[in-house]
Amino acid sequence: MRRTVLFFALFLVVESAEFFPNERDALLQLRDGVNSSVVDLHSHWTGPPCYNNQSKWAGISCSNGHVNQLVLEGIQLTGSLPPTFLLHITYLTKISFRNNLLYGPVPNLTGLIYLEFVFLSDNRFSGLIPFGYTELKKLTELELQGNDLEGSIPPFNQQTLIGFNVSSNKLEGPIPETPVLKRFSKSCYQNNANLCGEVVGIPCSISPASPPKAPTEKKKNGLKVWSIALIAAAVAVLVLISIMFILFRYFRRCKSMETQGEDKQGNISIENVVKRSYWSKSTEDPEKTLDLIFFEKDMSVFDMDDLLRASAEVLGKGKLSTTYKAILESGAVVAVKRLKEMNSLSKKEFTQQIQLLGKLKHENLVEMLSFYYSKEEKLIVYEYVPQGDLFELLHENRGIGRQPLNWTARISLIKDVAKGLNFLHQSLQSHKVPHGNIRSKNVLIQQDQNKNYHSKLTDYGFFPLLPSKESLRKLAVGKSPEFSQGKKLTRKADIYCFGILLLEVITGKVPGELFSPENRVTSYVDDDLSEWVRTVVNNDWSTDILDMEILAQKEGYDEMLKLTELALQCTDEAPEKRPKMSEVLRRIAEIELEQKNLVTDVEDDSVS
Repeated sequence: MRRTVLFFALFLVVESAEFFPNERDALLQLRDGVNSSVVDLHSHWTGPPCYNNQSKWAGISCSNGHVNQLVLEGIQLTGSLPPTFLLHITYLTKISFRNNLLYGPVPNLTGLIYLEFVFLSDNRFSGLIPFGYTELKKLTELELQGNDLEGSIPPFNQQTLIGFNVSSNKLEGPIPETPVLKRFSKSCYQNNANLCGEVVGIPCSISPASPPKAPTEKKKNGLKVWSIALIAAAVAVLVLISIMFILFRYFRRCKSMETQGEDKQGNISIENVVKRSYWSKSTEDPEKTLDLIFFEKDMSVFDMDDLLRASAEVLGKGKLSTTYKAILESGAVVAVKRLKEMNSLSKKEFTQQIQLLGKLKHENLVEMLSFYYSKEEKLIVYEYVPQGDLFELLHENRGIGRQPLNWTARISLIKDVAKGLNFLHQSLQSHKVPHGNIRSKNVLIQQDQNKNYHSKLTDYGFFPLLPSKESLRKLAVGKSPEFSQGKKLTRKADIYCFGILLLEVITGKVPGELFSPENRVTSYVDDDLSEWVRTVVNNDWSTDILDMEILAQKEGYDEMLKLTELALQCTDEAPEKRPKMSEVLRRIAEIELEQKNLVTDVEDDSVS
């Protein structure tokens, strides 16, 4: 009997430590085939990948003893993925290699019948999109944007597919007219120069023109004189047309300069926003760029002249910039930021920093498209995000008729901000303060097809471009304790500003207002929310800090207070006591997961 019990206990130990060698061997192929300057996979990926349904391997999640998620995002992975390594990890539901430097073909996913999420965006993958991806029956989201993929788009038609993006590649040919692919907007296919079809509004030619038949030797000789004459005539006509076109543009621009101003609707022309003197006199500023400089060649679909003719409206005025919504004659819409406080910068200093920022690609960052430099004017052109900012979402139109912003939406928005900020902290290692200006007005809002909110960070990376302490005071980090104490700023100043943003989302209150325990504004001060929140929490009035709009969601109190505790750690007066951004993101993800599980349990209870 004793031997039987001992054997059974030994069996349990062995069973609990069981792992699947094929899965481990496949992951070791990946570990040995790529490199990362951020995470040392050789030291993190040792032992069994799964133990008691948990994993100590970075980026690995487990279920029922199997590896079910492989997520290595934004860790500067370089190299080529082993061609078939994923075929042995058959229980995968999610794969993500977003925002790395991987090259070569995208991975073979044949046989991964449980796979739902595939995120391979913003790398250097090349070659074709495998046709086998259309056979992934549970595929829910596929992100392939920001690579160098070629060829045609396979005919995806999985009814489960609700997220799809192949923009910014080198794809060509007609977009398959499947019911599923027709769901997705033009932006999911943009920046592929040779795609055509109904979705992108570019008709596909029915058949290529027949090649001309080669002339006989007799006809070649007989046409030599005529060919020369025709070429000469064509050249003369082209020269004449060019001269007429230049004169037409010149007189049109002169007339526009004299007469164009504010229109009846209050819209203005960018041409009147940007001073014209420097633009027409090249001798005044030899360093100025002659046109917009785009970060990607295939993005240069408009030039400075187009921008100058665009109608515009002011989106917002800050201490360091004014932002305009510009509508080009083509119908395209962009956001133009006119920078202040940077006129002392040389062209080299400005260009180097902006080029660095323009290379950053992340789903939670507003993308920079191009820029313009002169001593008098500095412009940055961004993608246009149409649905306002987090400040408006939190604070405007309070009262009757307002749609409350629930707790689930708030934590989702905060997680997006944390992901974007963590990416900046990983990508801008040379920057002392990677963002520098985190505030709710610099968090732009998007809604997907299911009306779920997502957020993107803007106004990032300008800290190195500001020459004086007075200029830095105008950034959000100018409110940090270390700045007021005259200490050097580090990336922990970003953490402080993020903590203030967290408290703004939790309390629904505007930073800079002093509040009484009765939650009424008593005065305006140059302070933040953290001191008030600490006072309330220390007096056991914990729920008094919560925004009235989320106070009714009693099942989420624990998660709300956990997030408050994290926010207070982020706003600790001592920078060294604040957590790193990667730790902040991890804890927010855990809190979000607890909230989702709680909501699921409540829904199950209501059904039962």
